[in-house]
Parts: sequence; C-alpha cells; structure tokens
Amino acid sequence: MQSIAIIGGGITGVTSAYALARRGHQVTLFEKNRYAAMETSFANGGQLSASNAEVWNHASTVLKGLKWMLKADAPLLVNPRPSWHKLSWFAEFLAAIPRYRDHTIATARLAVSAREHLFAWAEAEGIDFDLKKAGILHIYRDRASFAHAGEVSKLLAAGGLPRRAVTPAEMRAIEPTLAGSYHGGYYTDSDATGDIHKFTVGLAAACERLGVRCVYGADVRGVRSDGQRAHVQLARDGATDEQSFDNVLVCAGVASRALAAQLGDRVNIYPVKGYSITVNLLDTDSQAGAPTVSLLDDATKLVTSRLGADRFRVAGTAEFNGVNRDIRADRIRPLVDWVNQCFPRVSTRQVVPWAGLRPMLPDMMPRVGRGRQPNVFYNTGHGHLGWTLSAATAEMVAALVHGAGERAAGAATPPALGAPAPLAHPHA
Repeated sequence: MQSIAIIGGGITGVTSAYALARRGHQVTLFEKNRYAAMETSFANGGQLSASNAEVWNHASTVLKGLKWMLKADAPLLVNPRPSWHKLSWFAEFLAAIPRYRDHTIATARLAVSAREHLFAWAEAEGIDFDLKKAGILHIYRDRASFAHAGEVSKLLAAGGLPRRAVTPAEMRAIEPTLAGSYHGGYYTDSDATGDIHKFTVGLAAACERLGVRCVYGADVRGVRSDGQRAHVQLARDGATDEQSFDNVLVCAGVASRALAAQLGDRVNIYPVKGYSITVNLLDTDSQAGAPTVSLLDDATKLVTSRLGADRFRVAGTAEFNGVNRDIRADRIRPLVDWVNQCFPRVSTRQVVPWAGLRPMLPDMMPRVGRGRQPNVFYNTGHGHLGWTLSAATAEMVAALVHGAGERAAGAATPPALGAPAPLAHPHA
C-alpha cells in the first residue's frame, strides 16, 4: 500500500482520491478551503459535455479574440497588459494550432469514456447532484457558424461521439421555451448536466468512507521530492507542519504551476476566468419558462443547465486577467441580458453571480502523468472541461500511480515517464 498526498480538493483532486482509494491506497487529501469544491468546482456551467470537446486552438478563435479585445462585455477578453507568463502561454497556444484536429478527437474520446465512470460512481455512492440526462443542444445564429459546427461534428464522431444536425423547427421541439431566430443547431442526446458542487462534496464524503483522510483548511506552502519520499509543508490553524509520503499528486488547479516549479517541473497553466449566474426560479411561470434541455450558444459562448426544479445556471466567457477573482458587473450583465432575451418568461429578480479560474494549458489538453521525480504525479489543467473529463483522468492517473507502486514493490525496471499521449505534456 502506497501513501499518497493529493494537493487540491476540487473535482480532479476528489475524483483522483476516490480512484486511488478504490485501489487500496492510503490517501491524504489537502484542501486550503474549509470544504471541498469551493473554487473552480463551485458553480460552473453544469455540463457533462463531450459535445463541447473542440479545443480552442483554431485561427477563428484568434481572430475573434483580436476583434473583441476592446469590448468589456465580449465573450473573450484579454487584458492587454503584458507579462512573461501570458506571452509564453499565447505563444504556445498558437504553436498548438496544427494539433487542433488531433486534440479535439482525443478530448472527445476522453469525455465519452469519463461518463461511464462518473455515472457509476454516483450510483454506487448514492450521490444526488441534480443529474439530468436530457442532452445538450448547440444553437447557431448564422450559416458560417453552423457550417463550422458540421466540421466539428466530424471530429467528434471520430472520437466516438455522434450528434445530429437539427432544423429551427426541430430545435423548438427539443426545447420549446427557447425564444429567438436561429439558423440551426446540433443536438447530442447522450450528454448530461448536473451540479458539480453537489457531486464533488458527495464524492468527498464517499472518499472518507473509503478511508481517505481529508484535511481541510490546510494551505500547502511548499512541496519537494527526493525521488523516494515527497514532503508537503502546510499551514493549518495558525501552525505549520511538514508531512512525508511515498508519492504526491498535484491537482491544485491554477496553483499547480507554482507547485510544479517547486518540484522541478514546468506546467504552464494560465488562470482563465469564467463567470456564471444562478437564477433562482421563484415562481411557477419562471419554472415553466426555463429550459430543461442544456444549451450552448455559439455566438455568445454561453452554456446553460437546469439544476432541479428551482435553479437555472448560465455560464461562460473567458477572461485572461491573471489570478483575479473579482466579479465584474460588466461581465455579469451580458449573462442576465441573455436570459431575458432567450427566456423572457424567466424572472431575473434573484440572480447569484460567481466567477472562477479555469486552469488552462496552452494546447487545451490536461496534464496527466508523472513529473521529473518518479514519485511526483499530475492531474491538472483541464480548462473548461474539468468536470467532463475528471473521472477519466482520475482513473488514468490512479492506474499510473498504482502500477508504479506495484513495480517498485516487485523491484521491477523503472516505469516510463509520462501518461498516454497526447495527455502528457513535456517537462521542459
């Protein structure tokens, strides 16, 4: 049995802890907040969306970003103030454009495989997270975006995900509450939605039942490894402490970059801020006028989820502004306006705004695998698809850690570095 420290109690840390505990390992999960899933895993768009697997490394994304740069309410906003981190990230983003096709297919394949694990875990542990298997409808307002979606559908199909084109009339049949004029849509009936916070908290409780030691309120100040033991320095309740383990697994979201640097690795994560609003459906007319099918609006880059009878989540936008969690009114207003336009029966009198930082790597692929030291592992950098991919990447990294432990116990030859391509990232 290996002792493993996991840094980070969001969706990737908790799913990794669960996958490792099921393999019989001694797991300690460190989370700086008082509870699990209090940052990026708190109030995201709610989609388990293999249909949103298209990576952003495309020339059209660059052109839109340049066009929107000076618009405060644009779906994609870049603070023009330069920093070496931002410049290096965008340089690598551009360099990954030739791998757009391969990475989109790989992401779709990973998202499809993740469903099996996540649904099975929720059923086995009795987790209620407002799961709704009603599919996701992508909506397009013009011919060009609809045509691009057709090309994306071919890539998704290559990754094992079928979806079908639908006419405006079929869109209204799928989701009768949607107002407005549209060129067409694509519908993926196998996608689903739910509350990521409820799921992660429920799975964290399941982890504790399996023997995982969840240490909340523990701020990890440092981490190091000599290849044999990993040492975690933390502050908790006004005191500092250092604990040692056989292995360490970094699942710390946007903090992963700094932790990786301490361990001698380069994990070029940039914090890409996203916003959401949760509309409380306080009256019967709002409840009847809110959609039950999840949506993705290509023009505004917004997604929706119906969370139970009385909540409606709308999320999206991308803001490159460093580690900044401020909730800006000019970024929230477009989300509220979109609800008013597309679902006029829904009252927006009571709206709860939120902002979170997505941990994004330049090629949009998560870092899943080993670091320079043989007892250092990563499961981080999932960007806007953290929940969608988390169960699959947790299984991948748990299998890698477990296999490394078995080989070490049997004095076998050292395992090869990295995770299955293309999910592993170079250390340089």
